[in-house]
Amino acid sequence: MKTTVELPDELLIAAKKRAAETGTTLKEIFERGLRRELSSSHGRKRPGRSAIRFLTVRGRGPEGLDLTSRAAMWDWIQRNR
Repeated sequence: MKTTVELPDELLIAAKKRAAETGTTLKEIFERGLRRELSSSHGRKRPGRSAIRFLTVRGRGPEGLDLTSRAAMWDWIQRNR
């Protein structure tokens, strides 16, 4: 498949240099890099983010909280701070 990707000049220059030094093509450099990134990203957290821990309990939610509407939930949170 062909596609267009915008890259910083210095990155493309470095990739072309690496391809020339290793006797390979720019396509192979990109393909190996993408495959490496995609294979190692499985299960990796995004930097600066923490996992969300969901908790389920028996019973009902707080009185007056409408879980079907994001706007209603936000309003409830603002009223009950």
